[in-house]
Amino acid sequence: MNSKDLQKGRGAQQNTPNRFLQHIYEMREDFLEYCRIEGEEVEKNKTEYIPVFPKTIVNKVDSPDVGMMYSMNPYQGCEHGCIYCYARNAHEYWGYSAGLDFERKILIKKEAPELLEALLKSKKWKAETIVLSGNTDCYQPAEKKFEITRRCLQVFLKYHHPVGIITKNALILRDLDILRELTHHQLVGVNVSVTSLSEETRRILEPRTASIQKRLKTIQKLTENRIPVNAMLAPMIPGINSHELLALAKSVADHGAVSFAFTVVRLNGAIGQIFTDWIKKAMPDRAEKVLHLIQQCHSGGINNSRFGVRNRGEGHVAKQIHDMAKLARQRYFANKRFPPLRKDLHEQYKNGQMRLF
Repeated sequence: MNSKDLQKGRGAQQNTPNRFLQHIYEMREDFLEYCRIEGEEVEKNKTEYIPVFPKTIVNKVDSPDVGMMYSMNPYQGCEHGCIYCYARNAHEYWGYSAGLDFERKILIKKEAPELLEALLKSKKWKAETIVLSGNTDCYQPAEKKFEITRRCLQVFLKYHHPVGIITKNALILRDLDILRELTHHQLVGVNVSVTSLSEETRRILEPRTASIQKRLKTIQKLTENRIPVNAMLAPMIPGINSHELLALAKSVADHGAVSFAFTVVRLNGAIGQIFTDWIKKAMPDRAEKVLHLIQQCHSGGINNSRFGVRNRGEGHVAKQIHDMAKLARQRYFANKRFPPLRKDLHEQYKNGQMRLF
């Protein structure tokens, strides 16, 4: 791997045009050349936190192949910088680029806990698991500063409401006190993302995420506290990490995960351009091979938008990945299952039936 040309600490290496904007503003080449000669910074690589004020915080998920009904995102944009992240495209709706803006301009929803509480108090609301986060990581670095996720978990506990969590950050262990209480009432399940056992691969795919060892120890610590963990081995990228699937499944099982899920990478929207630019800089020796393998999974393209197929892939390359997953479940997850979360306790809470507690 040759990463000498990569911008350190970031996944995307460019800001792609926003498809919703009519005008694109770019720096003139003569100014960029001046900055290079004079040694001045064209732009700083610092993360910017921007407060936003949405009227609602819980989103209904209409996609039939995602596996969740409701999600909420305390943050938009994600400093983790995972190059393949499908959530990048959502940043364009806020007027930003799916590229570097997604990693450097983080939108902060400070009123998320209050908006969540208003929903859970509503007589019209019927309990269904709400997932933190269906889009960007609720335990990304901003959470250490703002603690919005922790406050939301306190609301879920207060109203005895089921919550799912998706993260690849060990910061979740900070909230073990709340998670233990939620687990006691069978109200929480955690999904920990582990995409490779190679730190070298992790660093260039997901530059600002927790190390692999920290994630495995996070799974172990959650399991020791009887908090159910599903491992997200996603996405599987042929030519980069798909060959690790069996080893990944064994490792997460050894650390206590009770199940795993995976997807085959797809490069939808602006992610296609961002990923292609990145891989030619990060892995120039294998860039064309990887892109070709991805195309074999999506009928000759780098993306497939058909529900039920888009995350599974098609063709012999995708089949090899699915065959490995089937074998992994037989070997390492036989007779294990991710437990269902309780929805009835929330209604009992709203009706004042507190004797169970």
